[in-house]
Order: sequence, then structure tokens, then C-alpha cells
Amino acid sequence: MRKVILMNRIIQLVFVVFMFVLPISTQAQFRLYEKGHDSYTAGKYSEAINLFNEYLTKRTRDKSLDGDVFYLRALSYYKTNNYQKAIDDFEEAILVDHPNSGNIYWFKAKCNINIGNTEAALSDYNKALSYLAADKQAKAKLLYERSQIYIKNGDLTAAYTDLQNAKTANPSNADVSKEIEKLEKQNVALRSTVIETPAKVVNTPVKRDDKNKQVNDATSIKTTATETKPVTQPVNAQPQQNLAAVTNPTLADQYKDERRFALVIGNSNYPKNIGVLKNPVNDATDMARELERSNFQVQLLTNATYGQMRAALLKFKEQVDAGDRDKTVSLFYYAGHGLQQDQENFLVPIDASIEYEDDIARYCFPVQRMVLANMERSNSRINIVILDACRNNPFPSLNRSLGDQGLGEMRRARGSFIAYATAPGSVASDGSGKNGLYTQELIKAMQKPGLTIEQVFKEVRQNVLRFSGDKQNTWDSSNIVGDFYFKF
Repeated sequence: MRKVILMNRIIQLVFVVFMFVLPISTQAQFRLYEKGHDSYTAGKYSEAINLFNEYLTKRTRDKSLDGDVFYLRALSYYKTNNYQKAIDDFEEAILVDHPNSGNIYWFKAKCNINIGNTEAALSDYNKALSYLAADKQAKAKLLYERSQIYIKNGDLTAAYTDLQNAKTANPSNADVSKEIEKLEKQNVALRSTVIETPAKVVNTPVKRDDKNKQVNDATSIKTTATETKPVTQPVNAQPQQNLAAVTNPTLADQYKDERRFALVIGNSNYPKNIGVLKNPVNDATDMARELERSNFQVQLLTNATYGQMRAALLKFKEQVDAGDRDKTVSLFYYAGHGLQQDQENFLVPIDASIEYEDDIARYCFPVQRMVLANMERSNSRINIVILDACRNNPFPSLNRSLGDQGLGEMRRARGSFIAYATAPGSVASDGSGKNGLYTQELIKAMQKPGLTIEQVFKEVRQNVLRFSGDKQNTWDSSNIVGDFYFKF
């Protein structure tokens, strides 16, 4: 009895010490952040970088500050002319939805100019303008800087348009007036046809071709209403449409204006110490092909590094953000190694270098914070996340600290449908055929017309249970409103 009492007291003491030490540790990390902030404001940029580097390695840090840390470290890199590292950190800040996104894209544009990537700079200026359009002075400066890129590229008409729009935004900007005079001497004004006026303006999104090249459109187009005369139909004329077709529209008619975007990633070619996987690249390739047949605009990535995954996520975010509210569907599919830590699911790039638990947050992608959160903040009416990433713990040396194998259930979801290859906390096999069992059955179910998304995944669950001998139980959770069909 005395031994039991003594053991209980020891446990209580350990708990009290833990609860006391944890806040102290968290406070110490916050002080580290403050020191980095103070070093940046004092112009000690190298010192700020070192402090922020140390801060990001701390597991007990307040991760809500990560966006600010990436932003300030990016600015420090920018001040020390390390433009590529600045771009990388600016992109990290964007992915965690930093509130200063307009300025982030502005600085990112300047970085791309300095490394000679003018196409990327133009895209960044477009994004910065979409965030800062209400600030007239900032808008004028952005348009002026973008006009200088057009001039260097020989597109004087686009440059003149930007300068005229800049003058409308801020008539007192002397640099803008000077450049307009130069171009007018070259009769550029006669060739310019698109000038923004206080009339209604429609922002045109940036387009991208299949090779990820960024193509710049004019950011603002003057639109006016056109008068049309009513067409009088002869009395005996036959109606052009069948009345039943008008009164009873098909599913395809109901969703004909829907825009669908998908990011599909399959990682197989991991180092031996992590574990090569057989099926994910095949799974992702076949999934991308099937999604294209379901009218998705698909971005496919296979055997992707951290940098490649980040760039793809940024492009995906921009596509979905530009979609019309309630007429856009976003879908993210991932096959490969995945794991959970601190109630967050992480996707593992093929170049992840994980020796210690702290490395996971540095070299892997958090699904909730960088994928699902961005989808939920967009105009998308439905966000679909499919994770075929519950194979096995790729880092067995960290097994004790990571706890349960497999992925954890993501609880926060607005208008989202989240599907897992297996139940939270359990794993699925890589599969012996061309595809993993889960993706194999999912593609089959997606091909059946007229099934709602809920019906598709119920069929998948039934078939996976049957073919795995009741060993693999798929899982999904939903908070969607309205229906979605892969095939009408």
C-alpha cells in the first residue's frame, strides 16, 4: 500500500514539474522570437537570421508565429541580397496565410527581378496588385515598377497602359509622369487601347501554360454595357429548345459553370533509410488521368522534393483563390509516406532529411496548416482532400516519440470532404499490383456516373474491406453542403 502511495506521489510530482517546465520553455522560445524581431528592426540582419533559424528548430515554439518568423527572415535575406532564400521564406509565409500577403508578393517580385526571373516577377506584381488595389499610392508604385519590366521586354503598349493607370491612382507621382512623357514622344499612346478609368474594372487572373510558364494578362480591363435590339420571333416559328429539357435540366446542365482544380502528388523514390514505395507514382498518374476525365484542371507532381511541393502548392492556391465563389471545386490527392506529430499530419517529400523529431516540421508538409487551411480560405464551395499516405512509419527510430502510426483525423473542416486510405492511427499496405488497393478501388468508383461523392467513398470502403479480408478500413469525414459528382 505504501509503495502505491509513493508511486502516485512520484507521478504527481513529475506531472507538476512537467506543467511548470513547459510554460517556461514556451516563454523562452517567445523571447528568442522577440530577440530576432529586435535584431531585424535594429538592422542586424545576419543576427536576426540566426535567431530565427534557432527559433524554427524549437518544438515547443508557438507555431502561430511561424508566418511572422518566415516573413521577417525573408526580409532579412532580402536586405543581405540573398534573394533565392528570401523567395523561399516569402513562399512559406504565403502558404501559412500571412496577413501581409500584398507586401510579401511585392518583395517577392523585387527578388525575382534581382535574379533575372521577369516572368515570375510579373506574376508576383499581379498578385500584389490584387491585394493592394485599395491603397492608391501602393497601386501607383506597383504599376510603375511593372511598367519598367514591360519596357525592358519591349512591350511599350502594356507599359504605357500601366503608367496611365498609375497616374489615375496617384496623379502626383513624378516618376510616372516622366515615363509617360518619354513614351508619348515615341507615339506609344496611339498604340495603347486599354486604359483604366474610374469605370467598372474587372480583374483578369494570371494564366499559366502547361510548362508552368507564367503568362501575364492585362490586370485591368475597362468594360461597358453594349446595347442589343430585341429579336422578334415569327409567330409560326418553332421553339429552338425542347421544353422538357428546359424545365428538367440534367446534372451536367446544373454544374456546367463549375471550375475544378486538382493537385495530385505521388512520391515513391525515397532513400533506402526512409523506404522506397512501389505504387504512389502509378497511383498519382492514374488518378490525375481520371480527374482530367472528370473535367478537373490537374497539376501532377511525382517524386517531388520539398521545393517542388511548395511551388506546386502555391500554384494550386492561386488557381483556387482566383475561382468564382460557389462555382469552384478544389481537390488535393497525395500518395506516399505520411505521418502524424502533435496532432498534425505531415506529407514526406523524397528529399526529407529526418534525424530528430524537430526535423519533421522543417522538412515535411503539414496538411492542415498548408493544404486544407488554404483550401478552406478560398472561394471553393467544396474542398476534397484524399490521403493515400497511411502506409508505415518512415522513421522507425522516432517511433516512440511519434506515438500512433498512420495519420490522425483532421477535425477542422469547412465545406470539406476528407478521405483516408485507412482509419486514423492505422496503416495500409503499399499493395502488390500496379496500384494500391485504395486508389485502385477509388478510381473504379469515380468512373460510375450519377454517384454523389458520399456514394463513391461508401463503395470504396465496401470494396477495400472485402478485398483486404476486413483488414483495411477506409475513413472519411465531411462537412460539405450540397452535392458533388465526379461523373454526371
